[in-house]
Amino acid sequence: MRRLFEDELNELHTRFSEMGMMVNEAIYKSVKAFVNHDKALAREVISEDQKINKREVDLEKRSFEMIALQQPVTTDLRVIVTVMKASSDLERMGDHAVSIAKSTIRVKGETRVPEIEKVIADMAAAVKEMVDQVLDAYVREDADRAREIAEEDHGINTFSKEIYQRCIQIMQEEPETIVGAMDYMLVSSYLERIGDYVTNICEWILYLRTGKLLELNSNAREDDF
Repeated sequence: MRRLFEDELNELHTRFSEMGMMVNEAIYKSVKAFVNHDKALAREVISEDQKINKREVDLEKRSFEMIALQQPVTTDLRVIVTVMKASSDLERMGDHAVSIAKSTIRVKGETRVPEIEKVIADMAAAVKEMVDQVLDAYVREDADRAREIAEEDHGINTFSKEIYQRCIQIMQEEPETIVGAMDYMLVSSYLERIGDYVTNICEWILYLRTGKLLELNSNAREDDF
């Protein structure tokens, strides 16, 4: 019976990691579509989001079934709760990737500002690296690394502030860029929120290791422009 339960736990871990890779790919594609003005790729991101949603529902269902049928305690229960909560954060990250893709479809080419798009691309690369790292920290159950990753969210917020300030400046100087600049600020906010969800997953990694719910990097989430 114990061996069967451990197999189910390993399957849960595997399916969660796969979901993480799906979400990370969606983030990468959505930003690539945005900066390259690739509406076809943006539509692909939107279409594939249903796979992420289905995986989150599947993980939740499997988790509830394991709790109901196996009645796990202590460490095993923490594993299942972590998967449930962290998969919900991944699903929301996928939703923000979809929002970026929708911005790609909405924005017209003549309102683009390449300098700002470069900063957005750099911000997206930093966010993607955070997602890569947090998935690795989850697999390794590395609480120390999780703390370090959460601290990296400060850098994401710095990107967001820079984009906001550049957008305000360009809108004042060139009013015809207002619509596009507003989308830049939206895309920046979506990426910033993805960074916040990465921090959430870092907190769940700590919970997995310690059994304690600790809030990481809360000041970074409350920063104002």
